[in-house]
Amino acid sequence: MHALETLTHRLRRFRTRLRPAGLAVLLVGAVVGTLGHPPAAQAAAPPTPVECPPNVAGKATCYGGQDSNGAYYTIAIPNRWNGSLVVHAHGGPDLGDGSDPGRSTDDLDRWSVMVDEGYAWAGSSYRRGGYGTRMAAADTESVRRLFVAAFGSPGRTYVHGQSWGGNVAAKVVETYAGKHGPYDGALLTNGVLGGGSRGYDYRVDLRVVYQYYCQNHPRPTEPQYPLWQGLRVDSTMTSAGLRARLAECTGYDSAPADRTALQQRNLDDILAVTGIPERTLESHLRFATFTFRDIVHHRLGGRNPFSNQGVRYSGSHDDRALNSGVQRFSADPTARRDLSYDSDLTGQVAIPVLTLHAIDDPTAFVEHEAAYRATLRGAHRDRYLVQTFTTETEHSELSNAEYATSIAALDGWVRTGRRPTTRSVAASCATFDARYRTGCFYAPDFRPGPYASRVHARPGGRDWPAMTAGQERAWSRVDGVGIAF
Repeated sequence: MHALETLTHRLRRFRTRLRPAGLAVLLVGAVVGTLGHPPAAQAAAPPTPVECPPNVAGKATCYGGQDSNGAYYTIAIPNRWNGSLVVHAHGGPDLGDGSDPGRSTDDLDRWSVMVDEGYAWAGSSYRRGGYGTRMAAADTESVRRLFVAAFGSPGRTYVHGQSWGGNVAAKVVETYAGKHGPYDGALLTNGVLGGGSRGYDYRVDLRVVYQYYCQNHPRPTEPQYPLWQGLRVDSTMTSAGLRARLAECTGYDSAPADRTALQQRNLDDILAVTGIPERTLESHLRFATFTFRDIVHHRLGGRNPFSNQGVRYSGSHDDRALNSGVQRFSADPTARRDLSYDSDLTGQVAIPVLTLHAIDDPTAFVEHEAAYRATLRGAHRDRYLVQTFTTETEHSELSNAEYATSIAALDGWVRTGRRPTTRSVAASCATFDARYRTGCFYAPDFRPGPYASRVHARPGGRDWPAMTAGQERAWSRVDGVGIAF
């Protein structure tokens, strides 16, 4: 108790305003991340001290709990707190029914570099699994409000998101972080920044191209369904079962010498046509199976948001036969609208945004950054954006020295008003690498090609933003638009 009392005394020094005396029970809004839907205040129990994960143990005091919507969360206050807060949006989406009580703690352990750099950290596990970008953004904002109610307003607040969490954090920026809002800046790392209506087109292509060559997902002897569903709603297929079918068709998990000639040709054709790296083929097909099922059946009521009409596939040993035989379909306009409203970005940014992306990211292709730049440029907001790139080849984790460099560069931009350059960010990394010894891999001169240079563009799909601010306002007035929380 003495340690907790000492920490509480230390935290009071950082507060910029006093807590109302009546906040023995925190009043945290059940934040709703859609325009036109006001938040409703609900009671949530205050954060309680919990054991810190290994990489944070001894460096901070940790707290946990559930917000008023049932989302588990974790908070960490460093022993040497610099007074600022990083609010983290995790990737995925996970597909469990409820909130995962361990997810936010695992994320804190993984991004302990933020605590090492002196920042308080807060992350939500989101109220449920499954797709829902605005829902996840609302739960991210909820944990920020919980932090403020319990510990006072931090000096500066940054939102960070990686992978799909980059889409979530970018939605937080557009929904909650106006010029005078509670967020001062955003860090988006290896983000899925093309939005849902276009950002998964290469997985749509994988789903249909795979089935053309393999004919085992579903098999001819199994109940048939349109491939845009990902998987029929009542299927009992598991990830292991999907891997077995992929191996059966392509031998992807075998040495080349152990594959049959047909398996090798199937694999070569699928990779060449889709542009998906061999090492992440299984994970992309898993997404195009199970996450597509979640999006279609559980979030959109069985409606189809995807299309491959107008796409000409190329790179196979017989493109004419492929384009003649591949399954084709068109999106239901209301389903596409709802997915776009939930996850597409308008570019309406009013705070500094720094991005970091591995050039050879095998999951969220680096061309997502080109889509994001085009989105902000289309909204005349690209002055708020600085993009950095590294020669790394992983999606889920980048160098800790680079994470530290990125948050420091963002903080400097916010504090001084001086926009960093890609070269100035890269040059500062050595200082942090002296501590973390994880390497600096910046490529200051790199610029990604257009999104359509990597992903087959659908008719009308080359202009950005994918959803304009006017469309967002209009759609927000439609009853039931988007994905239910």
